[in-house]
Amino acid sequence: MTEVSVVLPAYNEAATIERTVERTLDALASFLPEGSFEVLVAEDGCADRTPEVAARIAGRDRRVRHVHADERLGRGGALVRAFRLAAGETLVYFDTDLATDIDHLEELVESVRSEGYDVATGSRLGADREPTRPSQRSPPSRGFNAAVRFLLGSSLRDHQCGFKAFDREALFSLLDDVRDEHWFWDTEVLVRAQRRGYRVKELPVRWRSPEETKVHFVRDVLGMGTQVTRCWWEFTVAPRLTPRVTLAGGVLLVALAALLMTVYIDVGAVLAEMRAADPLLVALGTALYALSWPLRGGRYRDILSELGYDASLGFLTGAVFLSQTGNLVFPARAGDAIRAYVVKARRGVPYPSGFASLAVERVFDLLTITTLAGTVLLGLSLAGAADPSGLDGVPPAYRRSGEAALTVAAAVGVAALLAVWAIVLGARRDDSFVRRAFARVSTDSYAAAAAGVVESFVADVQRVAHDRRAFARIGASSLAIWTLDVVTALFVFAAFDVALSPTLFVAVGFFAVSVGNLAKVLPLSPGGVGLYEGAFTLLVVALTPVGFATALGAAIVDHAVKNAVTVAGGVVSTFALNVSLTTAVDETREVETAEMD
Repeated sequence: MTEVSVVLPAYNEAATIERTVERTLDALASFLPEGSFEVLVAEDGCADRTPEVAARIAGRDRRVRHVHADERLGRGGALVRAFRLAAGETLVYFDTDLATDIDHLEELVESVRSEGYDVATGSRLGADREPTRPSQRSPPSRGFNAAVRFLLGSSLRDHQCGFKAFDREALFSLLDDVRDEHWFWDTEVLVRAQRRGYRVKELPVRWRSPEETKVHFVRDVLGMGTQVTRCWWEFTVAPRLTPRVTLAGGVLLVALAALLMTVYIDVGAVLAEMRAADPLLVALGTALYALSWPLRGGRYRDILSELGYDASLGFLTGAVFLSQTGNLVFPARAGDAIRAYVVKARRGVPYPSGFASLAVERVFDLLTITTLAGTVLLGLSLAGAADPSGLDGVPPAYRRSGEAALTVAAAVGVAALLAVWAIVLGARRDDSFVRRAFARVSTDSYAAAAAGVVESFVADVQRVAHDRRAFARIGASSLAIWTLDVVTALFVFAAFDVALSPTLFVAVGFFAVSVGNLAKVLPLSPGGVGLYEGAFTLLVVALTPVGFATALGAAIVDHAVKNAVTVAGGVVSTFALNVSLTTAVDETREVETAEMD
């Protein structure tokens, strides 16, 4: 009966794998009974003759098995695949370069096989004599181990030594939660084992630094750093981010922003301007904004239809109301997840398609707003319509806030145009330029998963764009939606009795509202509160003779009107569709976690 299975992860090891297998078999035979062990060569999508060599070895020695992979799985992925195929109750792996002295193999195996440990791992930092490492590799290694101990609560000194043994049952109980598939895999296993209360033994080993390494010390070390951060977030932060906490945090941020505004603006003057606003014009603006919501539902119906799913206009309008309400009360645009949950729970739209449809909608929103802002900016520039001296009346702190909002808006607009350019470029290429671009930064599983998400997003946008009629219909809907958004702001602005020529009034209104909407795209505050007002006010003051208090008052009322309509529609939709916002957020968090596993 096979008791011990040793896995040798092999990537382009044609020159050394045969000798490594022979030395491994000899070492195992020196302390284990005949027939109680096996060696699996986990060949990982090699580009050299490793597959042929491994197959030849396995063909002549029944103690050796060849586990082939047509494409690169990553070290962790190759190990997991081989461990699942292994027969032993004690599962072992070590690096094929034999950097760790193989004389330690018996102690490693017996730590699990007979001493009762669940995991045993070699430690290069616990030997009598510290290993000599190249100067460029020692600081990153020590820094990595220190970060794992400090951030992830590990008690081990060395996490990345490629010399480990596991109890089969213990390892398999951990694998479903381990998300990395490359260099960070064994570190994550060690950390999760300790958190589960498994017995982990760290044994000092003699180790020599190999002359060559397959670790890329920019790309892969950066990748492992992102994985440490991901685990820290999962273990430390995520359990505390309940819906109530995120809701309270969002309310607190808005309250704090409002409190800080009182420090550097004349609240009395702004309130006086708001009280003097014509309520009839504000009401008309509110009614116009309400008309845009069925258009949003219709546009979303067209997007889902192109992705192969159908739903009624009323239902989808309610779903949009719910998601936008969620974005107002939960940080980090968690409302988008609510919509994905609603269309999945009520209409059977799979989560990937639900999130993809949202991504497509965002692209059309950004393109439309950027086009509106860019067109009006060109016209204003040609007309020379600007009055920078008006900025002298803006409090310095508020001016800095507005300038930050304008910077965000400019960045978002440029990013939108670049994203569309990349999508068009990708549609003309047969290879995956997205995956190749991610691979240049990191080859870990998190980067691969992110590349997959972006590829799916690009593919869905291309699918919608491929149908010219659908693209034109969705584009026209987007233009109508955001035109109504601007016209709402114009009615509110007019309610403050501003003395501007009709041309300048409309042009500045379109520009200020468009830039304000771009500024609040990033989830820097719930509902973009503060960002929208900052960008709108700064532009109005810079481009017109309108005073600061009037411009800020108009921006606040405009944003308040739109948020009030959104919340009212969200409350009605909550009862009509019988959906709990907090339940939806919880459900989609669980799905997002499962998708990355």
